[in-house]
Amino acid sequence: MRLMKVPAFLLILILAACGEDIETNMSEDVSDFEFTTQDMETMSNDDLKGEWWIADFVFTNCTTVCPPMTRNMAELQQKMKEENLDAQLVSFSVDPKRDTPEALKQFAQNFQADFSNWTLLTGYEFQTIKEFSIKSFKSLVRKPPEGSDQVTHGTSFFLINPEGEVIKSYNGTKTEEMQKIVDDLKIVLN
Repeated sequence: MRLMKVPAFLLILILAACGEDIETNMSEDVSDFEFTTQDMETMSNDDLKGEWWIADFVFTNCTTVCPPMTRNMAELQQKMKEENLDAQLVSFSVDPKRDTPEALKQFAQNFQADFSNWTLLTGYEFQTIKEFSIKSFKSLVRKPPEGSDQVTHGTSFFLINPEGEVIKSYNGTKTEEMQKIVDDLKIVLN
C-alpha cells in the first residue's frame, strides 16, 4: 500500500507543476499612453487592456542593436504564429523626430512584419518616450552623443500582462531568448 502512495504523490506534484505561473523579474505598471501607429492610427494602453503583449524600444536608423532586435521580434512573431499564441507585439520608437509612421512601416516591412499583431509607435516628443521608457520599463533612453545620430536605449523585450503590468524582461538581442518568450506565453495563455 505504501508503494502506491509514492507514485500517486509524484503524479500530483507533476500535475501541480503544470499549472505554475512563469518566473517573473519585474513588476511595473505601464503608464498611460496614446501614440501614433505605422498606419497613422492611434493606439493607447487601453487598446491593449485584456491582452498579453511584448514591447521593445528601437529606431529605424540604428546601426547596432536595432536590426538584430527587430529580426528577433520578427522571429518571435513567426514562432507565435506556429504555436497559435495570441499576443500583441509593440515597438516604441526612441527617435520619434525621424521615425515617421511611414519610416516605421518601411523599416518593419524590411523584416517581413505582419501588422495584424505587431504595431510600431511614434508621434511624441523625445522627452516623452525617454520618461515613458524609464518610468514604465526601467529602461534607459538617452539622446545621441555630440556628433552622432545614434540614440542610446535598452535592448530588452518586455512581457506585459492583461492588466498592463510589465512582469518580465528578456534580452532582445539574443535569438535564443525568443524561445523563452514563446515558452512563457504558452504558460500564461493556456
